[in-house]
Amino acid sequence: MLLDPATMPAQEPAAADLARAAARTAGDLLTPPAPVRLGDVIPVPERVAPDPTADFVLPGDAAVRVSHDPTAREVAEQLAELLRPATGYPVPVTGLADGTDGHLVLALSSSATPARAAAPGDFDPAERLGDEGYRLHVAPAEVRIVADTAAGLWYGVQTLRQLLPSAVESPTPVAERWVVPGGLVVDRPRFPYRGAMLDVARHFFGVADVLRVIDHLARYKLNHLHLHLTDDQGWRIAVDSWPRLATVGGATEVGGGPGGWYTAADYRRIVRYAARRHVTVVPEIDLPGHTNAALLAYPELAPDKVAPPPYTGTEVGFSYVDPADERTYDFVADVVGEVAALTPGPWLHIGGDEAFKVKGEAYTGFVERAQRIVAATGKTVVGWHQLAPAAHLDGRVLQWWGTDGDDPVVAEAVRRGARLILSPGNHAYFDMKYAPDTPIGHDWAGLIDVRRSYDWDPGTHLADVPAEAVIGVEAPLWTESVTSLAEIEFMLLPRLPALAELAWSPRATHDWAGFRDRLAGHGPRWHRAGITFHRAPEIRWPTEPAQPAVPRQPAAEAADRPSVQVRPDPAATPGPPRTTNGA
Repeated sequence: MLLDPATMPAQEPAAADLARAAARTAGDLLTPPAPVRLGDVIPVPERVAPDPTADFVLPGDAAVRVSHDPTAREVAEQLAELLRPATGYPVPVTGLADGTDGHLVLALSSSATPARAAAPGDFDPAERLGDEGYRLHVAPAEVRIVADTAAGLWYGVQTLRQLLPSAVESPTPVAERWVVPGGLVVDRPRFPYRGAMLDVARHFFGVADVLRVIDHLARYKLNHLHLHLTDDQGWRIAVDSWPRLATVGGATEVGGGPGGWYTAADYRRIVRYAARRHVTVVPEIDLPGHTNAALLAYPELAPDKVAPPPYTGTEVGFSYVDPADERTYDFVADVVGEVAALTPGPWLHIGGDEAFKVKGEAYTGFVERAQRIVAATGKTVVGWHQLAPAAHLDGRVLQWWGTDGDDPVVAEAVRRGARLILSPGNHAYFDMKYAPDTPIGHDWAGLIDVRRSYDWDPGTHLADVPAEAVIGVEAPLWTESVTSLAEIEFMLLPRLPALAELAWSPRATHDWAGFRDRLAGHGPRWHRAGITFHRAPEIRWPTEPAQPAVPRQPAAEAADRPSVQVRPDPAATPGPPRTTNGA
């Protein structure tokens, strides 16, 4: 039989090439699917288009390729830092033009090139992603994250982190198949302000603990850390022009412990660390109430000009600076000015609630003047929602911590131009107990299990307040009963991811059953990372070694804290048991 040369291949494949092709085909047939699905992310992304045929396996010679922009380069270095400990791979960072093929690509939109393979799903590659949005495309040859800003790249990296096996959280090398599920994610946040508050005044927490909290926020795309720096029990930031605020006012805490404070260098370190993780620090100087520590240091600020004794209890509402003395406003201007100068972010929080002994025009007059002092520093004033009756100042933000969604005074302040951060006490106050037997925490706003922290909508929560007036949500953690980093983590997790999803994800994606299942997969991640968390019974956690029990408070300290709390009477004297937000 004659063979037609035109129908024959120009060159037969070599035996080695055939063997390699056969091995690839067999591998594709035998390789198990990625252990994480593309949609198993918290917060749930805006759009997800899985492609089961496009899983990516991180090779030992993986490199991170990044556009030539210093801010993008920093995110690429952070991705490499994340991958190296658990994988044991060197993971170099190179430029997009350095010739490295595939692997991990981070690019700003202005320098992005189209992915080699067509991405699944209905999307426009030229779609603007906004200040914090990103597009993540996983194909067999590479993972590509594209964003308009470095912040968007950072959030894309946090999603990629969750798409890798949980072993990626290990601080030491692990034998693992580092597979990422294939497909496309397009994502951007619902609210611009997404945060948590740490009270360092009732109990002082050192810099390392605060940095650890920042890491928890960043993992779930939260972008603000509100530090409650001053209260009756302690003043926690050094002020050069009023040095005794720290050395005297910062020398105690609830229960009579040693207290502490941050130097300017400490505070700058916290701010820098947060900024590298795209978290903005919001400092709070609580005024005109909650000032016993300041009055102890400078009696001239007190209405009777007499220094009070140090306060180590948990009552509220009994202390205040003298609103009728001009020296008080010198104090406010000096402190606010120095703190503003140390803070690159746009916000400065002045507290404002539970000043039960400063009433009527004395209170509103003080607040209005304090607002103007903050504005003079170039910062936007934030305060608890008790500021609402005071005259509006352009840009003013009220932080609402009520438990009843009908608040006509706040709704009127919104009509006058105020914007809101929502921290409803019965959903977002993470110092509340999970259940009656939770060993630490309070219950004045009710018990807050994971479902209660998830089942509410910030956009519709307050009556007569339009969704566009809400700039975001924040979870406060007050620390009258919280004394250690382990206890901070126990109270934050697993509720913090619930709040993060409310703040980031479109309302249409909110689904308790789906969230509960996704959250269960984070238990092994926290365990690998050595993070303490509450094994909430409503979550079907995978089997893991038990977490160490969170210690109960010593009896001597517990005796100083009311076990049953009721809403205070604003007219009571001295201050009632602390039952509200303790700002």
